[in-house]
Amino acid sequence: MPSPYRAIFAAPGTKGFSIAGLIGRLPLSMVGVGILTMISEITGRYAMASALTGALALSAAVLGPQISRLVDQYGQRRVLRPATLISVLAVAVMLLAAANGWPDWTLFVCAVVAGCVPSVGSMVRARWTTIYRDSPRELHTAYSFESVVDEVCFIFGPIVAIGLSTTWFPEAGPLIAAVCLLVGVWLLTAQRDTEPEPHPRGEHTDRASALRSPGLQVLTATFVATGAIFGSIDVSTLAFAEEQGSKSSASLILAVWALGSCLAGIVFGLLHLKGRTEVRWVLGVCAMAVSMIPLLLAGNLPFLAAALFVSGLAIAPTMITTMALIEAHVPRAKLTEGMTWISTGLAVGVAVGSSVTGLVIDAAGAQRGYVVSIAAGTAAAAVAFAGYRRLTRPAQGEEPSSDGADTDSADGGEERAGRVA
Repeated sequence: MPSPYRAIFAAPGTKGFSIAGLIGRLPLSMVGVGILTMISEITGRYAMASALTGALALSAAVLGPQISRLVDQYGQRRVLRPATLISVLAVAVMLLAAANGWPDWTLFVCAVVAGCVPSVGSMVRARWTTIYRDSPRELHTAYSFESVVDEVCFIFGPIVAIGLSTTWFPEAGPLIAAVCLLVGVWLLTAQRDTEPEPHPRGEHTDRASALRSPGLQVLTATFVATGAIFGSIDVSTLAFAEEQGSKSSASLILAVWALGSCLAGIVFGLLHLKGRTEVRWVLGVCAMAVSMIPLLLAGNLPFLAAALFVSGLAIAPTMITTMALIEAHVPRAKLTEGMTWISTGLAVGVAVGSSVTGLVIDAAGAQRGYVVSIAAGTAAAAVAFAGYRRLTRPAQGEEPSSDGADTDSADGGEERAGRVA
């Protein structure tokens, strides 16, 4: 491991919560694609499967920020454990409903309840922020490391979920994901020394949501469109691989996509770039949008894998830069909530993207599903350009989490990572 990455683990407790965070984050990439595979294996209905994963993502988008607000107020242990138990129980009932052919509405009810799953990635990043708040370079490296962890989850998560559901039994993927969530959250919350201090809302404390920040509104809106990219690619790739006669290879192709982002995140974490973070963020969003175009040209699985690898190179750096901007626009007492709103935006986008893509695939074939990816990328770039001025304004009200976002590395503010966890 390069020395900047070794250095961040010198602080006590960092290895422990990082391992727990890795385990707890695997469900991020396993549950959705696992449910998609499970329903398609049992019923063959992609529209139904994508609608169910969309319902889960939409529920997580609504409930996730509320859970994170409670975490900011009462601490991670008191909030995450009961929320996780509820989510895992709902997934268990969903699997029983799918296996026994219960009515469709029971699956959707379970998906909505399962949406109270906590954003484990935001909880881990909040711990890094507590440790390295006054050390910009170390914090940048830590956030980059977390982005790499996200991509590792997206490399192995779909492989495990799709592999289990297609070779063992259909419900196996979501089942293992639920177990990982339960174990990861319990291990994370058992580590009290690195848990960020809660900020109870007193009589004179600002009770408003972190989303009142204009900068955070732009970031969240952009990541709604980004989530639609992710959701559409997951569904389209699974369907395209099935059309090509190798459905199980979809997990490997999605892993190649995540590998591109993982490698880019590792390199980006070693850099200490100067210049305006906002400009770099807009360029990253535009790069993601442009990289969607070759997907529509893919005529076979190797070409698709290569196109997705190139597309992945823009993801992790954009996520890292996003979190630098969150710290510049969100008060310190609302940092966990602020990070979760990005996951919320992604979740809403995944819900919309996967649902629309399922309908497009059923009507016009798998490859046409990538039209949704291109449209979502275009929308993300448009929102980023339209909201650029809001990002350049200083945060109003409470003290933001960092000193600003106008420079990077030792000079000040380029630190971050995150993909939906």
